Amino acid sequence: MTQLPKSVNVTEKRMEDGLHSFRAIAFLVLWYFFSGCTLFLNKYILSYLNGDPTILGASQMIMTTVCGFVQLYLPCGMYKQPIHRSKRPPNFYIHMCLVGCTRFITVLLGLISLNYVAVSFTETIKSSAPIFTVFISKLLLGEQTSILVSLSLVPIMVGLALCSSNEISFNLPGFIAALATNFTECLQNVYSKMLISGDKFKYTPAELQYYTSLASIIIQIPVSLVLVDIKYAVSNTSLYLLLMFILNGVFFHFQSITAYVLMDYISPVTYSVANTVKRAFLIWMSIILFGNSITLLSGLGTVIVIAGVVIYNKVKQYDINRQSNNEFDKILLTSPFKIRTI
Repeated sequence: MTQLPKSVNVTEKRMEDGLHSFRAIAFLVLWYFFSGCTLFLNKYILSYLNGDPTILGASQMIMTTVCGFVQLYLPCGMYKQPIHRSKRPPNFYIHMCLVGCTRFITVLLGLISLNYVAVSFTETIKSSAPIFTVFISKLLLGEQTSILVSLSLVPIMVGLALCSSNEISFNLPGFIAALATNFTECLQNVYSKMLISGDKFKYTPAELQYYTSLASIIIQIPVSLVLVDIKYAVSNTSLYLLLMFILNGVFFHFQSITAYVLMDYISPVTYSVANTVKRAFLIWMSIILFGNSITLLSGLGTVIVIAGVVIYNKVKQYDINRQSNNEFDKILLTSPFKIRTI
């Protein structure tokens, strides 16, 4: 009974520190790096090696399950090993299946989107993620977002749209897939935050990574049998393509687990904002790598994104301080030891 308040205080302290924590910044950088590796290798496999999106998604889930199992026993400094648990929490398998299902759908739809449209267009559609996250966080976590914080998200999304305005390529199937990916990814992130920051049972990043990946594979087996011609896929998969699938899966694992570690330090909305900044960074990287011209709007969009993030951080900190002061005032008013003024 005495351990629960201590656990809650540690979680609250991490949430207050947010991106001011050195570990949070370190995992943010690692998350950005592995996300870039995964995204561009996805595009390379799909566009230049003619890889199948369903097989690519399956290889990602298989590799992240294997790597996740290893990290259950070798944390690699990413988290502290929990004390031995004698039993699973209530609805454990239901939670894992739900998150695993959203992970599978997010990966598959994201790959389908990349198969139809440019990287920048997919990232532009995903720029609406903070808005989705605000509503989902309110429904699942009861997290209240002030009007000022909500308004501070607008310049971030507008800036991201401008970043990729020079190479927008509309395609209806790609647009629908990207939009659906946006919703399922936000749902997955908020649900994962709810599990990884729980009070009574706190999941480790490796537990969440391994069990949800395993659930995703179970869901993916019948889908793959329907969508993929297995004999054709085996005969047309070269050794080089197989190695690219494996490498991509390793990158995807580290992208996912660093994201889970980061979720323990920041709120879902802050995570969504960091994700939006990551997309702006990846758009610029795609422009450089694929040799596209850089326009004035791209530069302007980047400046707006950076300014929007600064504004968001300031408004969010103001909101936290205001809520803390309100809670302190309530404690003083209800305390039997009221301070008397002369």
